[in-house]
Amino acid sequence: PAPPLRTPAAGAVDIRPLRTLDELTACVELQRATWGDEFSDLVPASILKVSQRVGGVAAGAFDGDGRLLGFVFGLTGIERGRIVHWSDMLAVRADARDLGLGRLLKEYQRDAVRALGGTVIYWTYDPLVARNAHLNFNKLGVRVDEYVEQMYGDTDSLLHRGLGTDRFVVAWPVSRHDSDALALQSRKLSSDSSRETRAAPLVNPDLADGSVPDLELIQRARPRFLRVAIPRDIAAVQSHSLELAGRWRRSTRRAFQWALARGYAVRGVDADGAEERCYYVLTSDASRAQER
Repeated sequence: PAPPLRTPAAGAVDIRPLRTLDELTACVELQRATWGDEFSDLVPASILKVSQRVGGVAAGAFDGDGRLLGFVFGLTGIERGRIVHWSDMLAVRADARDLGLGRLLKEYQRDAVRALGGTVIYWTYDPLVARNAHLNFNKLGVRVDEYVEQMYGDTDSLLHRGLGTDRFVVAWPVSRHDSDALALQSRKLSSDSSRETRAAPLVNPDLADGSVPDLELIQRARPRFLRVAIPRDIAAVQSHSLELAGRWRRSTRRAFQWALARGYAVRGVDADGAEERCYYVLTSDASRAQER
């Protein structure tokens, strides 16, 4: 068996490209550990290696013993005449989470893309995963580009059971100034204890009784803020009830699609407190215009 993980200090973590066959193979194994042994959409060692020759990023976070703790992988291309990057995978070992490694890997990726002349990094994530929502909005400073139903279809990963693969496509500015400003704004908004923010209308059903708010009434009022609830731990919901997990998916899908179609933008995630739910905070176009 592998020796127990030693919690690394920030300076003891080495973020660098995956180079050797052992490192590339360890990355493939981490993919299996993250998405399941039956997951068929793995990125093989050969692609992890050759993608780096043409602007791709395949980097790992290593502890002092050279053990792979996490990795990030993405591809660089051209979109409407500008250099952009698509971040395809990010994973951290289960026993190395909550150490800030995801953020370190993303910042390494951003620096690499900036050196290539890139302007923006795109990726997808499941809006129901509160941990990733907090990282993306409150730490990194992303914006939502679109909501896509069944982005990857039905997969054989255990992570997707009962949920499908609905995803936010998010955009992260390569400019550190721009992304830091978005992250600061998200943290401020999500931690705002004003009555207006915390009392903002909830636009997805109360899953305790299945009730649905009157969205027409909300639309006529055009409030400055809206909220969308998600479970604090969707994996625990899946383990308890796939039927309930599916209800969460349907309720949040309807809420996000409804709000985005009416000009609202996701601006932060309120993940504080000990509630079993977290809340996305959305703002209207009118409020964005005032902030500018």
